Amino acid sequence: MSRTLLAERLRRLEQSGVLERRGGARGKRTEYRLSPAGRELQPIIDLFGEWGARWAFGTPRSNELDPIILLWWMRRRVAFDRIPRRRVVIQFDFRGAPQRSYWLLIDRTDVSVCLKHPGFEVDVILTADIAMFYQVWLGRLSLVDAIRKNHVRLDGAPADSRALPTWFTWSPMAETVRAAFTDRRTTSHRATSTNSPSMKSSAARIAS
Repeated sequence: MSRTLLAERLRRLEQSGVLERRGGARGKRTEYRLSPAGRELQPIIDLFGEWGARWAFGTPRSNELDPIILLWWMRRRVAFDRIPRRRVVIQFDFRGAPQRSYWLLIDRTDVSVCLKHPGFEVDVILTADIAMFYQVWLGRLSLVDAIRKNHVRLDGAPADSRALPTWFTWSPMAETVRAAFTDRRTTSHRATSTNSPSMKSSAARIAS
């Protein structure tokens, strides 16, 4: 999202009474915080999120698996206070992507998505199928579980590999998405079992 579009949306939310603008002192950033009306919207937003997780979050099509967009989403959710050094470089080796490697260059206050090696030592290499990592980011599978099941591999210093899952503030809807996805798979499995020939035969015998 461009700065111009973001500023326009913030102004509209402020004018609608959802946000309150707090001008910072000279040299400091302007802050936007939820107003009382905005805080009252939270349960409604949560309900929309739960509905979307249950009914609207389909599996991305192959032409929607864009690694640059994925890394741009991740860029916006870096937990700067958990980054252990002044600079961290993560290399992403995605199978099924247009090119093999991509990088996130994380500084104290900014994150860059790089299509070429940024020129600094790589701290962690994350290897995964692009479709599988989309599932992780969308919340259908936690990164910890993906690593445990060998869907994702981390190569780097042990401390960095262990800490990497905490370097990002994963979507607040991730747990809801996982629960809805599990529920949908369970429902689908039950429906398949009910419609199987053996179940129909058993039902016929019971009815007779």
